[in-house]
Amino acid sequence: MFTIHKEELNWGGRKLTLETGRIARQADAAIVATLGETVVLCAVTAAKSVKEGQDFFPLTVHYQEKYSAAGRIPGGFFKRERGATEHETLTSRLIDRPLRPLFPEGFYNEINVIAHVLSYDGEAEGDMLALIAASAALTLSGVPFMGPIAGARVGYIDGEYILNPTKAQVKEGSLDLVVAGTADAVMMVESEAKELSEDEMLKGVMFAHRSFQPVIDAIIRLAEKAAKDPWDLAVTDDKAMLTKLQKAIGADIDAAYRITAKSDRQAALAEAKAKAKTVFADGTPQEQMKAGKLFKKLEANIVRGAILKEGRRIDGRDTKTVRPIEAMVGLLPRTHGSALFTRGETQAIVTTTLGTADAEQMIDGLDGLKYERFMLHYNFPPYSVGEVGRFGAPGRREVGHGKLAWRALHPLLPAKEEFPYTIRVLADITESNGSSSMATVCGGSLALMDAGVPLKRPCAGIAMGLILEGKDFAVLSDILGDEDHLGDMDFKVAGTSEGVTSLQMDIKVAGITEEIMRVALDQARDGRAHILGEMAKALDSTREGLSAHAPRIESMQVPKDKIRDIIGTGGKVIREIVATTGAKVDIEDDGTVKISSSDPEQIAAARKWIEGITQEAEVGKIYTGKVVNMADFGAFVNFMGAKDGLVHISEIKNERVANVKDVLTEGQQVKVKVLGIDDRGKVKLSMRLVDQETGEELPDTRPPREGGDDRGPRGDRGPRRDGDRGGPRRDGDRDRGPRRDGDRDRGPRRDGGGERAERRPRDAESNEGEPSGLPNFLTGGND
Repeated sequence: MFTIHKEELNWGGRKLTLETGRIARQADAAIVATLGETVVLCAVTAAKSVKEGQDFFPLTVHYQEKYSAAGRIPGGFFKRERGATEHETLTSRLIDRPLRPLFPEGFYNEINVIAHVLSYDGEAEGDMLALIAASAALTLSGVPFMGPIAGARVGYIDGEYILNPTKAQVKEGSLDLVVAGTADAVMMVESEAKELSEDEMLKGVMFAHRSFQPVIDAIIRLAEKAAKDPWDLAVTDDKAMLTKLQKAIGADIDAAYRITAKSDRQAALAEAKAKAKTVFADGTPQEQMKAGKLFKKLEANIVRGAILKEGRRIDGRDTKTVRPIEAMVGLLPRTHGSALFTRGETQAIVTTTLGTADAEQMIDGLDGLKYERFMLHYNFPPYSVGEVGRFGAPGRREVGHGKLAWRALHPLLPAKEEFPYTIRVLADITESNGSSSMATVCGGSLALMDAGVPLKRPCAGIAMGLILEGKDFAVLSDILGDEDHLGDMDFKVAGTSEGVTSLQMDIKVAGITEEIMRVALDQARDGRAHILGEMAKALDSTREGLSAHAPRIESMQVPKDKIRDIIGTGGKVIREIVATTGAKVDIEDDGTVKISSSDPEQIAAARKWIEGITQEAEVGKIYTGKVVNMADFGAFVNFMGAKDGLVHISEIKNERVANVKDVLTEGQQVKVKVLGIDDRGKVKLSMRLVDQETGEELPDTRPPREGGDDRGPRGDRGPRRDGDRGGPRRDGDRDRGPRRDGDRDRGPRRDGGGERAERRPRDAESNEGEPSGLPNFLTGGND
């Protein structure tokens, strides 16, 4: 039934298997890739024709993690996989970016690449395996794909590069680098680093490129056995149309790109485009559509030629100059931190919000639930480019740009123990003409410092471009939007004065060499240093204090066995603390208690309350408390958080107190001294030994009782609560309890007469034949 083809190799210490022919046989190609015990299925389907009027390449990549792969059931109400998570969206982009440039120009057939993670062993990540499977499936499908490619993740620990590190190794190390490319060149780079040098980053990229060459060889061997026949690709000669267009509007386009202002330049280009339509007004719809594509090609030729031949860029700068920068902080009065960062015609308003632990983002994935304390969200409204368009939930682009900025700033954040806040950075792009993600990095760094977040160092980012024609190339610093669209590379580098924290590269041609990457990294370092200097004019270090509107968080450690006392039955105690003090209280399993509020007095009140619950009363120490309840025998005083003690009636005053309520009232503030704590934790207090005005201890002037008993006379002790002493009597007798015959103290006689007659002896009752109160079978009597 199955015709199975398989390739196996040892890759990074694990066995990698690529198999086809068993699963998803109706797709154009399907690959089951296995690394360790992680299994990914990737299927590729391609439309056999192009939709009428379509003039773009509709490649769609979907990456999905099945919860069953890790033996888990999805959370939430629906209990099934639904919309793509952020991780799935980012991985889909990660696969798309190196594949897209490898399809020929003019190929517009729709292609779907769908990858499912079917098994996950907790070590081998599904993203790189899915990229490899997608490359292999496209290579086998017969579509015009100029691959194959492969990818690898690289870590860096103690000066050594590690191929396909585990999550624990990535966390321990100083680099999380993902690289994809062909046999000859690098196509895509994505990374987060802990301030590594440009040389260390470049060596990591080249290490990854060398490491995945055996995977490319395995895909080629598999394709030799199982690939389908390649599609016939119609090649058209557009030279005549391009020459005609060049003569008609070439000068107009060249003049337009000498205008430095973006809006004026776009208006001039619109006029040139309208003129181009008249040139082919009598042509077929297909010719008119092709003329539109050739217009863009003519634009690229003019812009690229000016840069390579004349060193002249669209806005008049040379290849290394960064656009004018203006930065300011404290822009918005009620936010915890804010910044406005403007670089040329790119601008971002960035804010920082600080929150408590309960504001952390809960993320559910194959590794289970985890919580993220740092979030960065990026918004790109259509007005930022002067257009009318969709406005709403973020798309894949917004998610990707936000994550890039997140990676740049994340390595610089303080540890949770040092700064126990949840942090959210929000970037709203208000103007865009190139590199809005790097504007987010710069504005985010300023907003974080403005909010009082102790970053290790300020961080800046810059986008680099590339014009490559044969062996000639030019690397551009701080590229414009048009230079991005018409160029061959988008190379973004973010970092501090000490090193790189994030690197992202996307290539639109068949790859770039190590030499080009080295030039780009060195040029980016110089540009980054210039931007950091401009940012320092607004704010060069973290503010000393937090905003008046930000919550303050104080931490304290309590014994683990006291956690339940702070929480209380059903959360009663902690809710009372929060409701009474107004502070928010979070308790972790290790006994760390975090108290937060924008009012320091609320924090102090909650801390004092918790200390009262967790601290033990000290015998002989004087406390201030409040009367919470009164009884005939004394008053209960709350003197340490939720801890109460008893002031016996004899310990209220040196003088005899007949009624507690004559001396005290509920809610009254009193000062008490701890006399002792019994085995059950009951606390005995005294008021008479403390000066109620000054709180100073008073000498005990009450004479001791005879026999060494220091308790007061019977009258001082007040009446018994229940008439039962409950313990041995002082005269040595015991509490006898109720009489056997059920007789009790009957009180006065019903007739109101005098004293009752003396009770007869129990044996006399029996001798006289009166009932004894016992059954006959015990007494031997007859029925």
